[in-house]
Amino acid sequence: MLISSGGGWRARFGVLAGLFILACSGTASGQVSSEKPDFTPPDPVRFGNVIEMGDVAQVERWLDQGLDPDYRANRIGTGLMIAAWEGNLPMLALFFERGADVNRVNQSGEQALLLAAWKGHRNVVDWLLARGAALNRPAGQWSALHYAAFSGHRDLVTHLLERGAEIDARSPNGSTPLMMAIYEGKPEVAKLLIARGANTRLKNEWGDGALEWAMRFNQFDMARQIGSLEEFAAAANQPRESWGEDRRSAAMPPDLEKLIQARSYLADKGLSLTDIDRNIAALRARYARKSLGRDVPPRSSALEISARKSSPEQQKARMVTQPAPYRLPPRAPGKLPPRAK
Repeated sequence: MLISSGGGWRARFGVLAGLFILACSGTASGQVSSEKPDFTPPDPVRFGNVIEMGDVAQVERWLDQGLDPDYRANRIGTGLMIAAWEGNLPMLALFFERGADVNRVNQSGEQALLLAAWKGHRNVVDWLLARGAALNRPAGQWSALHYAAFSGHRDLVTHLLERGAEIDARSPNGSTPLMMAIYEGKPEVAKLLIARGANTRLKNEWGDGALEWAMRFNQFDMARQIGSLEEFAAAANQPRESWGEDRRSAAMPPDLEKLIQARSYLADKGLSLTDIDRNIAALRARYARKSLGRDVPPRSSALEISARKSSPEQQKARMVTQPAPYRLPPRAPGKLPPRAK
């Protein structure tokens, strides 16, 4: 999952890139239930844990007893959405056969297809498309191409384009897949999109476009490919501060994600959390000393983990990354930088 810094794309654009905590309304489980009157649905936390562990038999028993096929877990969304995220085709098939909606959205406006694209599950993407999942959505909504692009799944981006994905799809704030690939530091995806005809001139509602983000995030080779030589020269000669602060999302480390999932499972069983909280704290200290592969000073990265006292199992985490200011190399007055080869 993507964990965003305070100024990152999750905060600015409304995409929830960490743990998807769904608001509660209706029944105690946070949704209006259509189960049989004598059936008590599982706790949303347990429901999500069982799906993530791939226990198809248990889910089938619940559905046989009357569980709503679009029942929501405490994070990510419905069972079908979690199965798409996990790449579990048997679980997907079970929910679909019982009537789950492949185009249902979670609180963040995401559908199962987007979550599968985020994780790069091409087989799941094709499975969902064959069963009516919407490849393209109305303007102002995130698309599967956005999610594949910012996750860096180049082959899947190619596949989605070949299937007819709209290359300049606009997100809720008007950002395109090309802009998101640049924002998330995926130059190979960005180059592919440009080669396929992505519009490099589009800007979102904040006035940011591909060139602005390439300059802000120190992707100068990318910036040279986006604008003309003169445009790049003019941009490069502006003060570094004029492009804004380089703060963006970072991927939650897989080992941390597994620990948080395990903590949720232990909390669901009423078991002690002392040891696992100690391990999470140790990971937090370790990742605070490095930047997940980005060449920035250790002091500029910090992993923040928090949980509400009333819901300790619903932990949130975010990696805050802020690299040191970049200084453009000196050039002779009036000399233009070379084009990228």
